[in-house]
Amino acid sequence: MILKNIAAKALLVASSLFLMHGAALAGQQDFTIVNKTGYPLKHIYVSENNNNSWDEDILGRDVLNDGEYFEVAFAKAEKTCKWDMKVVYDDGESAVWDGLNLCQISKLTLKWNKNTGVTSAQTE
Repeated sequence: MILKNIAAKALLVASSLFLMHGAALAGQQDFTIVNKTGYPLKHIYVSENNNNSWDEDILGRDVLNDGEYFEVAFAKAEKTCKWDMKVVYDDGESAVWDGLNLCQISKLTLKWNKNTGVTSAQTE
């Protein structure tokens, strides 16, 4: 009975270490973008804060349709917390956010207000 308990505890510790190791591979800036704008997003750019140009489109050839989400992953070695983001709708209209602290954001939900014509980003 004691051997079974020790074996069970060892298995629990080993599986906990495996899970923590997987989490350690993720960057602290990783976040999920949720599109609740009512329209498809054709491009999403994420660049270091105050960079004078946008990095590559993180969607590549894909489109983020309304109701869909996209998980953005950073290298574990990345230390920068402040990032700028630009989204471009399929009609060419765009929205930009400066200085997003991705070390404190795990989810970014995008919404478009038809009355004001403004795209907003709710953070979690």
